[in-house]
Amino acid sequence: MHEIIHRLLVLAWFVAYMAAIYLALHIVVARFSTTPGSKLLWFFSVVTGPLVRPVRTLLPPETGEARLRLIAFGVCVALWLGLRLLLSRMGGADLG
Repeated sequence: MHEIIHRLLVLAWFVAYMAAIYLALHIVVARFSTTPGSKLLWFFSVVTGPLVRPVRTLLPPETGEARLRLIAFGVCVALWLGLRLLLSRMGGADLG
């Protein structure tokens, strides 16, 4: 049972890591994108949409998109680091 929990936590750690990377890339692309109909901006908004949506429900409706992305990025990084600490306390393989 301990092995299954450890594997699920490693999977959650990896998903939080990838979510933070995609949100960081979305923040960079949104900052430097000059065309409003950019396909790259559309791609990142589709990929990071499920990550930003829960944060949007917790914040006031007038919160801007850039701020939503930044807060979602902070949540993902905090989750990623928290899972890393939890996994290191549990022992097991080094995640690098």
